[in-house]
Amino acid sequence: MRRYWAGMAMATTLVVSGCGLGGTEQEAAAPGPSATGEVKGEVKGKISLQTWALKPKFTGYMQGVIDAFQKKYPGVQVEWLDQPGDGYSDKVLSQAAGGTLPDVTNLPPDFALPLVKQGMLLDLSQADQKLAGEYVPGGVDAYRYAGFNGVYGYPWYLNTDVNYWNSELLTANGLDPDKPPADLDELIAQAKTVKEKSRGKVYLMSRRPELGDLTNIGVKIMSDDGSRFTFNTPEAAALLDRYRDAFKQGLLPRGVLTDTYAGNAKLFTEGTVAWTTAGGNFITSLAADNPSLAPKVVPSVAMGTPPLYVQGLSVSKRTANAPAAIALARWVTSAENQAAFAHLVNIFPSTKASAGDPFFSKSDGTPSGDAKVIAFTSLAKAEMLQPVQVTEAMNKFVRQQFALAISGDTTSKEALDAAVAKCDELLKG
Repeated sequence: MRRYWAGMAMATTLVVSGCGLGGTEQEAAAPGPSATGEVKGEVKGKISLQTWALKPKFTGYMQGVIDAFQKKYPGVQVEWLDQPGDGYSDKVLSQAAGGTLPDVTNLPPDFALPLVKQGMLLDLSQADQKLAGEYVPGGVDAYRYAGFNGVYGYPWYLNTDVNYWNSELLTANGLDPDKPPADLDELIAQAKTVKEKSRGKVYLMSRRPELGDLTNIGVKIMSDDGSRFTFNTPEAAALLDRYRDAFKQGLLPRGVLTDTYAGNAKLFTEGTVAWTTAGGNFITSLAADNPSLAPKVVPSVAMGTPPLYVQGLSVSKRTANAPAAIALARWVTSAENQAAFAHLVNIFPSTKASAGDPFFSKSDGTPSGDAKVIAFTSLAKAEMLQPVQVTEAMNKFVRQQFALAISGDTTSKEALDAAVAKCDELLKG
């Protein structure tokens, strides 16, 4: 799920120039919103805003947001640039290296981290004293980084995962779809029932554990200073042991440990497994892929702490127009503008003020409506379960080691030790 967001282009399937640069750090850090939420300092001048893969589908929405901002602050001129989905991270790093980082840039937390390390982003917790009070905690925490003080992004749009159960398969195999598993113990117990009733033709469990599963049982993935990985614990080994035993009992598909595994969402869509996790809009897409299955799907809250997927807006530390840049970032991420965005695409707003919006908090009584409400209400406690320092190369090696442990080709402790050693090597490299 690391690339869950590849700009809004991916989210819909579920999902600037250097003007104003060159100010000193002292000048950039001083302005910010007052205790009433109004921005300190005069909001004027030319500022640049860069988004990721919003044109052309969302040009009308974004231009409307920008026009309204310029109407509120007549002395401001916003230059809007939008970058294609592919290669966006490299583009941002190139801008930073060339001194042309926009005043306000759409950055997911992992894309922001290299810029934080280089001291290129404004600490918004100092510039905006109301930040933590107005956005959901998980969204704010996503822009806090081990080894660095501060918050380096306004949460923009969010998503999380929901459990989805095939009620027809559950009922046919001796389970109550109104009482789906709420934790791993219940999941394994009910997986045994499904195997016995279906004679091995249907699976309930169909995914292997990842680092987020370790977080969910209280395992710390990294040290507090972000300098090393720490997930090779007895608790982590015990979790892998449980999956090894379940795999040995035939409770998971044989191919689940291979790199060519189709994935539980695909198998769920095909009707061969009874459980998957996916975003809050999954039933909507399922209705197109398997119309007969969609009405039979029952959603429930994710087990443990729900995962959080975040997009946000960061402000350049070198902007010469910090009051205008901060005001624009707050404007785009306001409850009203986020709600309007969520009516166009299946995402959720990051502001606490959105909690009472019936569009998100009230179901229409359909499974799809129920799933949307479950996902939205889960955001209040959702967290990023995997540190942003974890790269795809690290993830690949971790998956390989976990597969070796679950298949029984190595012990869980050996697999975890090897994974931590490799991740530490890649972190330092």
